[in-house]
Amino acid sequence: METKRTIFPNKGLPYLLVAPQLIITFIFFIWPASQAVKSSFERQDPFGMSTQFVGLTHYLRLFQDPYYLASIGRTALFAVAVTAISMGFALVLAVAVSRLIRSAQAYTTLLVWPYAVSPVVAGILWWFLFNSATGILPFVLRYFGVNWNANLNGDHAMILIIVAASWKQISYNFLFFVAGMQSVPHSLTEAAAIDGAGPWKRFWTIVFPLLSPTTFFLFIVNVNYVMFDTFGIVAATTEGGPNQATNILVYKVYSDGFIGLNIGSSSAQSVVLMLFVILLTFVQFRYVERRVQY
Repeated sequence: METKRTIFPNKGLPYLLVAPQLIITFIFFIWPASQAVKSSFERQDPFGMSTQFVGLTHYLRLFQDPYYLASIGRTALFAVAVTAISMGFALVLAVAVSRLIRSAQAYTTLLVWPYAVSPVVAGILWWFLFNSATGILPFVLRYFGVNWNANLNGDHAMILIIVAASWKQISYNFLFFVAGMQSVPHSLTEAAAIDGAGPWKRFWTIVFPLLSPTTFFLFIVNVNYVMFDTFGIVAATTEGGPNQATNILVYKVYSDGFIGLNIGSSSAQSVVLMLFVILLTFVQFRYVERRVQY
């Protein structure tokens, strides 16, 4: 069978078609990233009037700073908790919706709505719910002997931003899990049911292994979400407090650079954060992807 190939007479047309995306990538990613790398090797006054090359000084000071090292630990805890909670709840909801026949579309629409909420709005919403003076959740927790106050208790503040960030991301994960479960052939689950396998066994032996590509993709997306897109939640709720308890890496870049006016250290932190994400993504593709069944 002869295959037909489309040949463009204008050799520059392909480059012209991708030019808008390349220009946007250069202006909004490559150029700012290069400027951050450049600033991380310099010391400059807060107004940017004079700069001095200092080499690796900012990087060396970062890993000697106990506050920065503590921020790395807080970010790791935050990332693990948000990823596990958002993906776990999304999978449970996707399984529940997949069992519905008539009302599945309505439930899916309702569960997707939170994804349209911006991180700042999500943070403010949960801040009101957890507000120690006017929030309904602290009022309920008092009946269980919990004196909730995220303004004074660092553990409470961390729980607040974990809940807000997880709630914001559940809808995104839910969409992909639902799509992944719909792509699982019904003939496989029906054959397992005929052989006597119950719903629980059918899910863990057939459905969940076939969801591994979706799970792997969402794992990478969620880690990147926690590292970068949760800034608005922290800024709208705790502002890194109390006593640096929620000052995760992405917010520390902002607080040191824009509030503390330490541009060099802030730039070094942004470079280190970017390297952390790149390294983590490499490890995921190098080792975790081996368990993915395509």
